[in-house]
Amino acid sequence: MRVVFIHGPAASGKHTIGSLLSARTGLPLFHNHLAVDLAKTLFEFGSEGFTQLRAKVWIAAFSEAATAGRSFIFTFHPEATVDPGLIEALVEIVESSGGEVCFVELQASRETVLRRLGNASRAKFGKLLDPDLYEQIESNGGFDFPALPTPMVVIDTDVMKAEDAAVVIEQALSRVA
Repeated sequence: MRVVFIHGPAASGKHTIGSLLSARTGLPLFHNHLAVDLAKTLFEFGSEGFTQLRAKVWIAAFSEAATAGRSFIFTFHPEATVDPGLIEALVEIVESSGGEVCFVELQASRETVLRRLGNASRAKFGKLLDPDLYEQIESNGGFDFPALPTPMVVIDTDVMKAEDAAVVIEQALSRVA
């Protein structure tokens, strides 16, 4: 059982690359916004109820997949409303069932992120679209998060196309198999 844990800033291409990787590998994509959107139906983003419900959804998904031996792709935007201990707990869930978590870091320059925020593809998931709001959140420490475990691959989406990134990740996964 393997979790491909794709993380990076807003608009770095997590969903796009995850979808392409899913198509290439047959692994299901558990896009972070599935849990975010669920929690936002009941609670304001960042509230105690929101963070607790989102965490419970992630824990349940990782636990059930680990129990079933079901590999999948997960996307994650490191940000301040997530308890860093939750990431450690998710890794422990997978590893205690004999699985592994393969971290993939996407990078994008601030300029690229700000330019991509308005892409129409982001609107369907209720993602952050406003560059001014992004800058406000950023200046208030909203994207502060401790370093995640060492990634098996780092991809600069400023210079690499999403299709190529999916191939690079697939190749990296085959080397750790």
